[in-house]
Amino acid sequence: MQPRFRLSQIGVTSLGGLTAVGLMALLTAWSGQVLIVAPLGASCVLLFGYPRSPLAQPRNVVLGNTLGGSLGVGLVSLLGQGPLVLALAVALTILLGQQLRCLHPPAGGMAFLAAFLGMSWPFLLFPVLLGSLLLVVLAWAFSRWVPGAMPYPLHWL
Repeated sequence: MQPRFRLSQIGVTSLGGLTAVGLMALLTAWSGQVLIVAPLGASCVLLFGYPRSPLAQPRNVVLGNTLGGSLGVGLVSLLGQGPLVLALAVALTILLGQQLRCLHPPAGGMAFLAAFLGMSWPFLLFPVLLGSLLLVVLAWAFSRWVPGAMPYPLHWL
């Protein structure tokens, strides 16, 4: 059954996503380091839109995205770029995400992006790891400081 959201929740959760992506964009402009990519925007949908989901918990966001990015970068460094590498990166992200209990749907996008763009190892620090950590901290702070926000996280590990 699909969850239902009250109108007040919809406004608050949309504000959370706007705030998180806006702050990440400002930090990117200020630091010169890319801190956000499309899969992190998808992570925001889970973090702010449905923070009670097991797939939105910190372990899933941080480890899932880092796993996906690592697989994309690692496979490109071993096998080069190509459609098979894209498919393998996503498939292994699903397989290992399930095995390591850190499944996070945007991590498949992170694996795909890393392999498609042929990213190198620094991509894992900026934006994957730091961006994921920042989003988790922002979601935690948002849930504590904004009236009407859903509690986050349900658990840290």
